[in-house]
Parts: sequence; C-alpha cells; structure tokens
Amino acid sequence: MEPLSEIAAGYAFSGPALELGAVLWDGACHPEAPVRVPLSVLNRHGLVAGATGTGKTKTLQLMAEQLSAQGVPVFLADMKGDLSGVSAPGVDGEKVRQRAAEVGQEWAPAACPAEFYALGGLGAGIPVRATVTDFGPVLLSKVLGLNRTQEQSLGLIFHYADAKGLELVDLKDLRAVVAFLTSDEGRPELRDIGGLSTQTAGVILRSLTAFEQEGAGAFFGEPEFDSAGLLRTAADGRGTVSVLELPAVQDRPRLFSTFLMWLLADLFHGLPEVGDLDKPKLVFFFDEAHLLFDDASKEFLESVTQTVRLIRSKGVGVFFVTQSPKDVPGDVLGQLGNRVQHALRAFTPDDAKALKATVRTFPVSPYDLEEVLTGLGTGEAVVTVLGEQGAPTPVAATRLRAPCSLMGPVDATALAGAVRMSPLYERYAQAVDRESAYEKLTAAQPPAPAPERPSEGPAQRAEPSLLEQVVGSGMFKSLARSVGTQLGREITRSVFGTTRRRR
Repeated sequence: MEPLSEIAAGYAFSGPALELGAVLWDGACHPEAPVRVPLSVLNRHGLVAGATGTGKTKTLQLMAEQLSAQGVPVFLADMKGDLSGVSAPGVDGEKVRQRAAEVGQEWAPAACPAEFYALGGLGAGIPVRATVTDFGPVLLSKVLGLNRTQEQSLGLIFHYADAKGLELVDLKDLRAVVAFLTSDEGRPELRDIGGLSTQTAGVILRSLTAFEQEGAGAFFGEPEFDSAGLLRTAADGRGTVSVLELPAVQDRPRLFSTFLMWLLADLFHGLPEVGDLDKPKLVFFFDEAHLLFDDASKEFLESVTQTVRLIRSKGVGVFFVTQSPKDVPGDVLGQLGNRVQHALRAFTPDDAKALKATVRTFPVSPYDLEEVLTGLGTGEAVVTVLGEQGAPTPVAATRLRAPCSLMGPVDATALAGAVRMSPLYERYAQAVDRESAYEKLTAAQPPAPAPERPSEGPAQRAEPSLLEQVVGSGMFKSLARSVGTQLGREITRSVFGTTRRRR
C-alpha cells in the first residue's frame, strides 16, 4: 500500500469524530484523505504545539466548535482575547472558501453557545474566584514561588486552620492566621507538630503582600466558582464553550497557569469515575502550559502527572497548548495520546536541538519530519492521534479546516452584554466578605484600655503593636479552641491539597 493510502486508511473511523483537515503529501493537499480524531479517545488527552503565529489558536477554535456541535462542553483559556469569536458566526471570504475547497470542507458560518469568565472579575467575564482554603497549600506555594521548606510550612498552617475551623476565604484570612501562629500566644499551638519559624513566616507574609500588590487579592474570595458549571449544555443539546478571558492578567503568568490547574484539580476532586465513554464529559484546553511547569518542584510535577492520568477515567480530556513539546515534562507528555504539531522554527542551535527531540517523539513515518515541521505554513500541522482501538494513527501532515465561527474577537460591547445576560452572572458578580478566620481572630481583641499617663524615665513601655492587641489576650487561645471544638474538622484534601465542598 502506498503511503498516502496507508495514511488515509489510518483515519477511516466508523464512529463520530472531529474533522481536522486533509492529508498533505508530495506537495499537494488530498481532500479525499481526511484527517480525523475519534470522539471516544479525546479523554486520552492531547498536545497542540507550535511556534508563535502558526495557527494554534485557530486549531483550538476548530476543535471547540465541533465538540460543542457534538454535545461536548469545552473550556478554553483565551490568552490574547481573540477566542471570543467562537460565540459569533464566521465571515465568508475568499481565503475561507479557498481553504474549504482545498480540504473538502462544506463551510457555513456558525456560532457556539458560550459563557465568558474572568479571573476575579478582572476583565470582561463572569468573575471566577476560589477561597484560599479550597485553593490549597500546594498550588498557593507554586503561585507564591515558595521553596519546598516554605511549602511544607504553609501546609502546616492550612492544617491548623482546617482543624480549628478557621476558614481561609481570602488572603487577609491567611495573613491573620500566620501572624497569630508566630505570636507569643499562638506559637505553642504548632509546637507539637513542628512549629513555624519566624523567618519562614516572614517569607510567606512578604510573598502574600507582593502577591496582593499585583492585584491578585481579587481572585480569592466568595462566592467561589463551582467548576461543575463548566459541564453545561445549551437547550438545543450543544455543549457550552466556556471561555476564560485572560488578557487583563497576561502580566501574571504564574497566577493564571496555577489557577487553571486549580480548576482542573477541582473537577478531578468532584467528578465520579465513569471509565471510557462514547464522548467526553468535558474537553479542557490548557493554554501556555509551559508556565505551569516552569520552576515546579518534583512533588508538584508528580501531582500534575497524577491528576492528568486519573482525570481520564472521569470523562475529562485535557489538551496542553504550548510552543514546543519540550515545555511539557516527559511523564506528562507520555500521557498525551493526541498530537497536533504546528510548525517549529530552527533559527538557533537550541531550536535545532528541540526540533530533533520533537521528531523523536513521533511514531515512525514516511515523512522527513525535520523538513516537514520547519516547512509547514500557517494552519498546517503534523497530526497523530489514537484510533478507536487505542493504537496510534499514522503520522499525517495536515492542512487544517477553517473554523466556522468568527476568527477574531467579538465587539467589546457585545461581549459585555453576553456576560450580563448569562444566568450565572447574578450568582457570581458580587463579591461577598463573610465571617472567616480574620474576623474570628480579631473578635478576640479586648476593649482598648483607658489611656494612662506616660511614665517617666527611659524604661517607658512601648505601645503594643496591632498584632499584640489582636492576640495578646488569654481569651484568644480559648476562642481558637472553642472554634475548633464547635466548627473545626480536618478537611480532606486532594493530591494538590485542594478541597471540594458542595456549594
């Protein structure tokens, strides 16, 4: 069998599938040889990679709109603000018609049901918030840039707050607990389980302060977003495309990458085991994935790997989107069965080395992949996926289809209107600041004593600090223990230290 026929046969699936494009072979596009990916294997995860400007975003859009049409909800992280067009029909034009003719596509403009979210309400979208308690110490350590020792200390702080019923809703709650545990009154509370050094507490507090100065305080609080809302379908049965608008926080890359991991971990923690399904419950596109793995500890990477491996059996597919496969650790990359590799550039020795490493990750193919990967045009990619029986398909250089929705952002006014019309807007729009750890700790502060006449001489006592006023009373320890007795419980945490409680 000649190579073209062999490649075409490898993508001739009997069940429902996403149509990606048509095979490129010997310098020509062959619409009679479509390249597809079965719906049933999309929970085996995937990778969309390629240099800047090669068409990764349009690939996400193409896959999202077809998943939606098949009744599968989709989550998209919109880094540049140009994926909002998925909610509007595309615009016909000469380039679109030409691409459709080349790949055998019957193109027609179509929009998807979409919801728009924003981290903490910064930017256009329904605010997505998490409580500090549910975010957990592992992910918070990653976003604060703490080392292993400091991460362990933060875990100890969370352990104490959980046991004493001191809910960490926002960052001021966490600051209050750290301040108490390093005070004379609070230090004995942790003595039996390791204690908290003043130096480590200082690092954590300084990191929290810097974090808040970047505006990150808005991301933590209530009402907390229920990730189960990402599994919604529209009244006509199409899957809802949830678009997280991130342009307003592009200068805080560690934050949004870690927040995406929280969403994924929250889904993992709350969904039941379902095994292999005819189609996934949700497909989650994790953009700028390299940011998640930069400077990550071994333990953090192990947690990511475990979550990705196990969430498959809960019906969730995860596609990591990044510039190069080398951005993703080998243990994670080995779990990504579906690959869409856009063009790579080899302008430097490091680029050339990365190109060779990428080629080695593909199955044996009749293509000269080094040549193909550096010569692909915009909207072209090298594809290999899992077939319906779980075996890899032949490597196929592919000219991808054109999305049927708008390839660009919608008008800002239309976007704002869509956000306010959402049935979720009223639920999440307004932040709530209820009683939590900060309020419980400050409630122990005794009435301020009447001012005294200053004593004479150099031995005059300095005025107590705010912290000393808050925790300098013997009634404080009694309060903390009372809270622990009445409300406290050890929260069960997942591999990332996150929690999930029915909201």
